[in-house]
Amino acid sequence: MKSRREFLKGAATGAALLGAQSRLGLAAMLDQRTEAGKPKVVIARDAALMGKDGKPDEKRVLDLLDRAIANYTGGDKPVDAWKMIVDQGGGKDKVIGLKTNGLGGRGISTHLALVLAVAERLQQAGVKPGNILVWDRNARDLEACGLTINTDSSRMRCYGSDTSGFEEQVETWGSSRARFSKILTRECAMVINLPILKDHSMAGVTFAMKNMYGVVERPQELHAGGCNPGVADLNAFPVIRQKIKLTIGDAMTSVYEGGPGFHPEHLWQPNALIVGEDRVALDQTAWDILDRKRVEAGLPKLADAGRPPRYIATAADAAHALGVNDPKRIHLREV
Repeated sequence: MKSRREFLKGAATGAALLGAQSRLGLAAMLDQRTEAGKPKVVIARDAALMGKDGKPDEKRVLDLLDRAIANYTGGDKPVDAWKMIVDQGGGKDKVIGLKTNGLGGRGISTHLALVLAVAERLQQAGVKPGNILVWDRNARDLEACGLTINTDSSRMRCYGSDTSGFEEQVETWGSSRARFSKILTRECAMVINLPILKDHSMAGVTFAMKNMYGVVERPQELHAGGCNPGVADLNAFPVIRQKIKLTIGDAMTSVYEGGPGFHPEHLWQPNALIVGEDRVALDQTAWDILDRKRVEAGLPKLADAGRPPRYIATAADAAHALGVNDPKRIHLREV
């Protein structure tokens, strides 16, 4: 078996260079303790996650990822759980995308350590480095995560939709229109969603569902009404329903005010990963986390500040049917 150093060397394009229809899929297959009918969300924390340099310790991030996935699936062997995840995407010979978020710039983007940890476990599950594709809107956003652009298929690839381009066809769902990245439509059999938890000046919260704004050509057209119904409509498009299989949310660092950009005066470190398949349940959980922090910091809750993330309830309604937003109907496990 390869050492961890060898895995990182093979994968490193970084420092070196489903909605409701599946919300109980992986968890139900592997964890018989999942409460019937409730989507599962796991929050895993490590208070000692950050090193002296203020960056996440790579070994601790890998351990935290293993603990989060183990608690989500109920298994005690991380590689076995990852093999199940890979199988959901059609097998180890298919391309698996890792959708990051670097919009906020350095300091409030998906952490490189998390990307490398996921890539390492995917390789141990049998996925070739070239079949792992890390992507976002453009090169700038990827570089904000500490990644380096790479199109060499012998290594983990990393490039944005500014390289691949967008589909000619404009798709419609509800009141929303979109042209999707060819990375999503043509290259990836499955996408693992790696958003970062942030306050958002318009939507209230940006996390699992809003990270999909990075897969379309003109996300600015989906911001009206506090991104409602834009976020819900976008996540209801069939290509997103079908291909976004799992979310591993980066809540290691977050901003609780002034987002989605980097505001160091409102930065805090929850030191957590948030894992689930139901993106509505994940965003509802994220909203609760942000509200608790805002109250602790002497700020009003998002609803009182005039920025409730209304798109979450819209995504849960009968027309969209993307998941569950009632906290009483979410199986939340904190570890």
